[in-house]
Amino acid sequence: MDPFVATHPFLGLFNLGPIGLPELLVIFALVLLVFGPRKLPEIAEAFGKSITKFKSASKNATAEVQKELDEARRAVESDDDTDPPKDGEDATDRDRERGDSAGP
Repeated sequence: MDPFVATHPFLGLFNLGPIGLPELLVIFALVLLVFGPRKLPEIAEAFGKSITKFKSASKNATAEVQKELDEARRAVESDDDTDPPKDGEDATDRDRERGDSAGP
């Protein structure tokens, strides 16, 4: 059992495991009994639209996160455009050769 569920007894009540075909058939039968055959197509259509909106929002969120990551990578790469010091040379020697006055 999941340690999180084991430490929270209320959550352990709802640990039903994966839903298989028999469970889906029971759910479908209950929905059919509660709403009737005339309302079932409307419910299915609303459910399909909800799934489509969820997928679209998920793709948009993924694209936004990827865009932010790409911008952050570009910013880091532009900060790293300086050459590292060569063997036997420290950064102040290199800065003097370039003419940078920021060195000590």
